[in-house]
Amino acid sequence: MLFCSMLKVENIIFSYQSETTLSKSSFTLDAGKSLAIIGESGCGKSTLLKLIYGLYDVQEGQIFWKDLEVLGPKYHLIPGMEYMKYLAQDFDLMPFITVAENVGKYLSNIYPEAKKERITELLEIVEMQEFADVKAKYLSGGQMQRVAIARVLALEPEVLLLDEPFSHIDNFRKNSLRRKLFSYLKQKQITCIVATHDSTDVLSFADEVLVMQQGTIIEKGTPKFIYENPNNLYVASLFGDVNAIEIKGKTHFVYPHQLKVVKNSDLKIAVTTCYFRGSHYLVEAQHEKGILFFDSKTDFPTNEELFLDIEITP
Repeated sequence: MLFCSMLKVENIIFSYQSETTLSKSSFTLDAGKSLAIIGESGCGKSTLLKLIYGLYDVQEGQIFWKDLEVLGPKYHLIPGMEYMKYLAQDFDLMPFITVAENVGKYLSNIYPEAKKERITELLEIVEMQEFADVKAKYLSGGQMQRVAIARVLALEPEVLLLDEPFSHIDNFRKNSLRRKLFSYLKQKQITCIVATHDSTDVLSFADEVLVMQQGTIIEKGTPKFIYENPNNLYVASLFGDVNAIEIKGKTHFVYPHQLKVVKNSDLKIAVTTCYFRGSHYLVEAQHEKGILFFDSKTDFPTNEELFLDIEITP
């Protein structure tokens, strides 16, 4: 029995050639929620998005959105489900027409004023209003990516699939764009799945996160739970620097901010390098069992010996 309010992926298997790309992958996602898919390059994130959109045929298993089965090119002359929009990493803008024309490409011309207002609204979301009359071929890669995001939103899809949607955008603009985009998606109750390598996309904006490794879904849950309870070093490392420290026979995955300098402890280190991060320093240190990283408000001389304490949430 299907649940009419969700995306449902059931035991899908897919391979490009003889080697399996996705192996027995299953998950569900409620309508209106945002899901981030994270994992190393080549783990199957982009392939999973394409299967959900219907660009490929699954070799085993099924995908449903509400009560409709997602079917690929064997069943549709033009692949892709009409109630979904998929933004690939290549943008696919038309270079010889303007930004506004690209965004409004699929909007009806019956009501020109309404179309113009909609284009303006979308350009405001991606902060490209001033480029409305500029031809796409004159834009930078980051500007093209922002226009492509606006275009996939134009017809307000039920499901939005984004593959590394902020990869070409400057950091100073990326944070503002993310806030505006995900706020808009929540307001419109658009279900969103983002394949990303950026932990900010995951921790700040996703309702759920799905971790992939070698074509297999190895973990799914809320970003907070998975961040605080990584089940192995691979999962923890997807969120940044991490230390694997053995305490009483058990390995703990400890982030740099969870290590504090104290007067004395069993964890003795020698400083090797301090990296300035603006609000703090990331300190690299040598421990008897390898390299450790910890955060500090101050830097330390090379070879200075210190003691660390671990702050781990039970």
